[in-house]
Amino acid sequence: MKTLLKSFKITLAFCVFFAVFYVLILWLFAQVAGPNKGNAEVATLDGKVVGAANVGQNFTKDTYFWGRPSCAGDGYDATSSSGSNKGPTNPEYLAELEARIDTFLVHHPYLNRSEVPAEMVTASGSGLDPDITPACAYVQVKRVAQARGMHEEQVKEIVDKTIEKPLLGLFGTEKVNVLKLNIALEKAK
Repeated sequence: MKTLLKSFKITLAFCVFFAVFYVLILWLFAQVAGPNKGNAEVATLDGKVVGAANVGQNFTKDTYFWGRPSCAGDGYDATSSSGSNKGPTNPEYLAELEARIDTFLVHHPYLNRSEVPAEMVTASGSGLDPDITPACAYVQVKRVAQARGMHEEQVKEIVDKTIEKPLLGLFGTEKVNVLKLNIALEKAK
């Protein structure tokens, strides 16, 4: 019985330690060393918060750049983050892809079916990806420029300025945050 009581006290002490002190230490570390004091990076336009920069947004108008499709609930709902879990031979998945390709081509009539980037019609694993590759942004330049009444070169320059390089030039790939790119477009008008 004595051993059982000791074991219970040790278990209780570890539970308190890991539930309280460990979390507190991580929080303090984030306040000192983390970007934005450990809080999510938010994007602002005209002094107003318009979204979280690390979660994708659902842009569908031709005046904006589009991100990757999401399988997370209704659009980019972070509470139901997930992929579709449908395999590449699943007829339902293939029908979704065909519908996405058709929609993309309706809005990008200057492209051939083979020129539609796979990234623009397939969802990411989390369904919340806020980034696209520069190539996917460049494919949309003509549509956005026409919809906004801008020159393609102006829009391409905005894309060029928002490209994020790999960490230390080594880790990851070049990417474009769609929300930040669309905010830059709004500021440019």
